[in-house]
Amino acid sequence: MSIIKIGNLTKCYGQVIGINNISLSIEQGVTGFLGPNGAGKSTLLKILTGQLKPSQGNATLWRESIWNNFKLNKRIGYCPEHETFYPHLTGFNFVSLMVRMHGFSKSEAKDRALKAIETVDMSEAKDKRIGAYSKGMRQRIKLAQAIAHDPELLFLDEPLAGMDALGRREIIRLIKNWGSQEKTVVVSSHILHEVEEMTNSILLINHGNIIAEGDIYEIRRLIDTHPLQVTIGCDKPNLLTSKLLEHNDVLSVQFDRDRSEVCIQTTQPEDFHRRLPRLALDNKISIFSLQSPDENLQAVFEYLVK
Repeated sequence: MSIIKIGNLTKCYGQVIGINNISLSIEQGVTGFLGPNGAGKSTLLKILTGQLKPSQGNATLWRESIWNNFKLNKRIGYCPEHETFYPHLTGFNFVSLMVRMHGFSKSEAKDRALKAIETVDMSEAKDKRIGAYSKGMRQRIKLAQAIAHDPELLFLDEPLAGMDALGRREIIRLIKNWGSQEKTVVVSSHILHEVEEMTNSILLINHGNIIAEGDIYEIRRLIDTHPLQVTIGCDKPNLLTSKLLEHNDVLSVQFDRDRSEVCIQTTQPEDFHRRLPRLALDNKISIFSLQSPDENLQAVFEYLVK
C-alpha cells in the first residue's frame, strides 16, 4: 500500500505557484525530494505534514486526508529546515516537551527524549542551553525531537545542513537504518551526493513540478562527464592537499592559507565523499566546512538542459 498519495496537487501563493499539479505515490523506505532552493520541496513537505492547505487537489497519508486531521500527527515526525527554538531551554527539555505534546506522560517523555538524544549522539550536550549549540548540534536536536515519539513516517527537510563530514556520514547511516525498519522516510535536499547515499528512489523537483522520478543513478550518469568541485575548510590545508593529490580521481587542488580552505576537482564524487572522513581521521585533520557548488541541483539542471 502507498503510504503517501497525492493527486493533482497545486499550491498557490497569490499569483505565485509553489506546487503545480503534482501527482505521486510513496511507499515504505527512503525517498529523496531533490531540487534546487526554491524548487517547491519545502512547500510540498508542509502540505504533507498538514501545515499548509492545498489550493486544489488532494493529499493523503494511509488513505486519510491530511488537512485538519490532527490524529495523524502522532504517526508523523518532522524535522524542519528552519529553526524556531526557545534558546534558554536545554536540548533535553526541548525534546521531552515535544514528546509530551504527543500525549505521553512526563516519565515516558523523559525516557523517550533520552533515548532519542542518545541516538543522534547528543547525550553529552543534553543539559546545555540550545542557544549555545552549534548549527550541527541544533540539527541533531531537531532530529531527536522528530524521532522521539517513534513515528511511522519521517519528513526531514535539509537534515544535514550545517553538519561536518563525520556528522553527515552518521546521520546518513541513521536515515538508511530507519528506512530499513519498515518506516517511511522522506528527505528533502539540494545536494546530489547526500540523497544518493541515502536512497536511489528520488523525485526531482524544479519550479513546483516533478521533472523526473525513479533511479538517481540515471541522473548521475548524465553528469559524470562534468568534474565535481568541492571547497573544504580545515585546520591543515597543506597536509590535506598533499593527501588528496595521492588519488587519481582528483584533477586539481588549490588551497588558500588565509582562509584555511582547499578547493578540489574530482571525477569520482562518490569515491571522494566516502574517502574524505577516513582521510581526515587518519591524518588528524579537523574539517569545519564542506561546500559543493557543483552539487547544487541548479548545476545539475543546467547540465541536463545542455
